[in-house]
Amino acid sequence: MFSDKKSKTSTGVIGNQQNRITEGTVIIGDFSAKSGLRIDGTIEGNVKAPSKVVIGPKGVIKGTLECENADIEGKFYGKMNIGDVLSLKSTALIDGDVVVGKLAVEPGASFNATCVMKGAVKPINAAQDSSSKSQNHLFERTERSEKTKEQAL
Repeated sequence: MFSDKKSKTSTGVIGNQQNRITEGTVIIGDFSAKSGLRIDGTIEGNVKAPSKVVIGPKGVIKGTLECENADIEGKFYGKMNIGDVLSLKSTALIDGDVVVGKLAVEPGASFNATCVMKGAVKPINAAQDSSSKSQNHLFERTERSEKTKEQAL
């Protein structure tokens, strides 16, 4: 009636496993993953993953990268679009264009890129900025001259 045998069921869910491109592997073309990705080899092309991408110390991407989070220890050349956090380790070398939610850079990392942060405050219009500076400057000058007059008396 009761059995000691436990049924074996597959509890692995696609998307919870990590893909790995090992050292010495070279992929030329587009690469898409349905889960996390670790790159210790080289990819020349477009890389897209819905979660985290890790570029190991010997990993290289030449092309585009689109993912939610990225930790980079290796090299990246091209365009990068990171939905949340981009973390650059001390051995990272980035050269290209970056769009990111948040950026963390360790000392020693090389970041030669144009960077746009999502959700950043837009710059004040230059005309408004210069007029407010001139008004503040006038006010400060008037205030200083009054203080100088008081001190002289």
